[in-house]
Amino acid sequence: MFEFIDLLLLFSAKMGYLGIIFLMAIESSFIPFPSEVVVPPAAYLASQGQMNIFLVVISGIIGSLIGAIFNYFFAMSLGRKIVYSLAGHRYARILLIDENKIAKAEEYFLKYGNISTFIGRLVPAVRQLISIPAGFSRMNFKNFIFYTFLGSSAWTIILAVLGYTFGANQEILSMYYREIKIIAIVLCLGVILFFVFKKNNKKDAKNFKL
Repeated sequence: MFEFIDLLLLFSAKMGYLGIIFLMAIESSFIPFPSEVVVPPAAYLASQGQMNIFLVVISGIIGSLIGAIFNYFFAMSLGRKIVYSLAGHRYARILLIDENKIAKAEEYFLKYGNISTFIGRLVPAVRQLISIPAGFSRMNFKNFIFYTFLGSSAWTIILAVLGYTFGANQEILSMYYREIKIIAIVLCLGVILFFVFKKNNKKDAKNFKL
């Protein structure tokens, strides 16, 4: 285990911020790549003065957005029928993707609506694929970017806080992972409610003037 952690830290030091963007873009697309091996090691190096924690977080968010946008336009361009057909191909299974996983993400999107592109970024097995049903439904792109940005920010910050604070101690990481995740979700929901409340107030004020 310690040899594996050392390898991750060495890899993080070598790849730099562009490497974080690239790997997080892959993680956020339909290619299975765990973000847990990208951001926490880089954040730990930041705690040692070898990287900048703010640039690590920003790079992670940018990479996540790039991958999500790719999925969105991929699904919107090809359509639901073709994407499901491709997911059923044997080469897709090599990437650990199948119709059931896409169906699960689509069911999640249909159940929770646009906000699922935020919440879904924090849900395992849904996070990478939630952008696909958003593309199917041609969700408003500005709303898609807004919610995806919030979700990606929350997820990246969670990983960065864990890596920066606890470093390579896997036992402590797992112990506090759930608590930090819940706090991030509550904070992001607060931000969303603030914007919704502000928008509704503007509409009410406008109607009152009329």
